[in-house]
Amino acid sequence: MLNVFEELTLPNGTRIKNRFLKSAMSEIMANRQNQPTELHNKLYQAWARGGSGIVVTGNVMVDRKALGEPGNVVIEDERDLDRLKQWAQAGSENNTQLWMQINHPGRQSPRSLSKEPVAPSAIRLSNYSKQLFSKPRALTTEEIKELVERFIKTAQIAKKAGFKGVQIHGAHGYLVSQFLSSHANQRIDEYGGSLENRMRFLVEIYTGMRRMLGPDFPISIKMNASDFNDGGFSEAESLQVAEKLTDLGIDLIEISGGNYENPKMFKETEEGKEEIFFINYAERLKALIDIPVVVTGGFRSLNSMEEALLQNKTSMIGLARPLALMPNLPNQMFTGELRNVDTPRLTTGSKFLDEKVGSLVGISYYEQQMLRIAEGKEVKQHRNAWRPLFHTLKSHGLNGLLPRR
Repeated sequence: MLNVFEELTLPNGTRIKNRFLKSAMSEIMANRQNQPTELHNKLYQAWARGGSGIVVTGNVMVDRKALGEPGNVVIEDERDLDRLKQWAQAGSENNTQLWMQINHPGRQSPRSLSKEPVAPSAIRLSNYSKQLFSKPRALTTEEIKELVERFIKTAQIAKKAGFKGVQIHGAHGYLVSQFLSSHANQRIDEYGGSLENRMRFLVEIYTGMRRMLGPDFPISIKMNASDFNDGGFSEAESLQVAEKLTDLGIDLIEISGGNYENPKMFKETEEGKEEIFFINYAERLKALIDIPVVVTGGFRSLNSMEEALLQNKTSMIGLARPLALMPNLPNQMFTGELRNVDTPRLTTGSKFLDEKVGSLVGISYYEQQMLRIAEGKEVKQHRNAWRPLFHTLKSHGLNGLLPRR
């Protein structure tokens, strides 16, 4: 038996059938009322049947007034409980653990979706023009408490609907990540200043979820190793936050890094090569804590997956883009049909344009493939960057050109 197909038991006793984790990718498939649709059901059913042990949803927002991108699912109350139950049932087939990723964009809400975004402090994103992102308004203490309750409420509804776990999105420069970073969080109250204060928002969300969901329901976090900003959230601080959450009883930590200002999470793997992101950080983290740690990004061969697990550098293999091309990838590796996977490097034919729109085109390409899977069509692998770009414009207009993850 290969290591990737060994069962994993979480600290709370939940058993995961294998070591494949489908990491969150934003599907942007919600309807105009921000509800999940039949497309979500079909897409997540395909991933469940494809053999992954854990499948994490694209980010589900907690406030309709704060969207990260067009097409986000939003859960504020139980109005869409029946739709959520259908989604949970479809994505839990084949003994799959379907976990809901819960998020708030904070200042990373585009101007077209939020005229006055909120954030820990009134600090604008530095790499984007005023036409794309408005300067955020600093949250009041009362509003922070209300947002904590929103995260908890969404998690409760996820459990009621039949999702098997939840993931707090604490990475990629969204609101939880903003609170953790002294670059984005310059408050002088109990939510700013020291690392203990900056992690208070996250700790209150987690402890509130644990109180309401119980000890046996999996709660995880996606967390930055660093935000790669001078004076921002550092690797040393990230290790301290992970230790704190471990002491509080969190079940799993998924590692990522970067934000819209330093988008390390968008990094393209050079075709034909393999570069596993954040693996060295994960190894250091695993030496400090005794809960599962997941590395996502860069795995392209069964050999590297096996080696990482055997050397205890990661507890699971986090995959995103490969599963948007091959939702059946775990099953194919189990049967021996597949040992290596390659993701195409898209090009417009212009090196200048590729540098300007490369990450956006890549995201659009995989969104297009997810839609094809949801519609019951075959994935179309190609290297033409113009096709996903035109698809995005057709589906979302100029809003589709805004940064997103």
